[in-house]
Amino acid sequence: MFGKKSIPALFLAVVLWVVAVLPADANVTISSPSVILIESSTGQVIYEVNSTQRRSPASITKIMTLLLTFEAIEQGKVSLTDQVLTSEHASSMGGSQVFLAQGEIQTLDTMIKCIAVASGNDASVAVAEHIAGSEAAFVEMMNQKAQELGMEDTHFEDCCGLSDSDNHYSSARDVAIMSRELTVKYPEVFDYTTIWMEDITHETKQGTTNFTLSSTNKLLKQYQWATGLKTGSTSKAKYCLAATASKDGLDLIAVVMGAPDYKVRFQDAQALLTYGFGACKVYTDANEDPLDPMAVKGGVAEEVALTYQEPFRYLDMAGNDLSTVEKVLDLPQCVEAPVAAGEKAGMAKYLLNGMEIGNVPILYASDVERAGYVDYLKRVFGFFLL
Repeated sequence: MFGKKSIPALFLAVVLWVVAVLPADANVTISSPSVILIESSTGQVIYEVNSTQRRSPASITKIMTLLLTFEAIEQGKVSLTDQVLTSEHASSMGGSQVFLAQGEIQTLDTMIKCIAVASGNDASVAVAEHIAGSEAAFVEMMNQKAQELGMEDTHFEDCCGLSDSDNHYSSARDVAIMSRELTVKYPEVFDYTTIWMEDITHETKQGTTNFTLSSTNKLLKQYQWATGLKTGSTSKAKYCLAATASKDGLDLIAVVMGAPDYKVRFQDAQALLTYGFGACKVYTDANEDPLDPMAVKGGVAEEVALTYQEPFRYLDMAGNDLSTVEKVLDLPQCVEAPVAAGEKAGMAKYLLNGMEIGNVPILYASDVERAGYVDYLKRVFGFFLL
């Protein structure tokens, strides 16, 4: 899995519009009306059918709830050891639940398990209230985050997906966007979504009882590379699934919406993932090789260190020999002071069969101020004192 990484919203919105052209003999048979398959690290679309069609998302709504929960943890607003109180409103949730009683307290860590493993509507509402004060306030945060991520076909009315309102909707594309944001930025979510079965303890006024959380994601047992992520179903939404899987350094996200029955959603997701793993290869350059410093004219220092902005990844679906990828540095021989750390110095370009397949900016690693009269005097005296 990949480490924490910020994903700019504009980049997400743009890259998911890049639709790969599949070969005519692509062996993918899909029964669901709306699906999408993307590669996680690049966000590139591998396959899609009606991916922007607005549909009821059911419990895959909870992907956004989990995203905001991990974001709140990262920001220090909450912690996994927080004691989360179950309100009367939270305990009244129907549908999929873990039967939290009013007044029951569980750690946030346990509540996340209840959401990710057993799709507990009651746990989702309890967490939403803990983070935002009320479910309504949390839903406002959900819609704001959706807008930030460029999710143009999404609007939430609750935090768990129980609503059948026409104003609670999303699309396969948008579900892929929020799934990618969650899993790439917070890969620790897989510690929860890979749980097949685990017991929790209810401690209430009525006594202490054990309750077994059972995963709703049967793909964990049916598909050896499955890592998550979230199922969902209502009479309106039918059967939905956001499925993540990892194999040989390749991470994929398949979203299925509106499947006619629960078996089809898993069959379609498995078909998409299998196709993706067979058709795609990823070229990776960690960009950890040292760069020679660049000469600086008129600066207090005679050279400045350089650094790559980020690693490089390229998704190939044409069967190319990725061992032939060539990296070419496009850099000037020197730069005029002043120089600011983080500014672009040049570019690392990647070529495949003579064609550029991508690039990574090369940045100045430190500031170099413009030299003044005193700096030149110091340099001269330093030369004679050697």
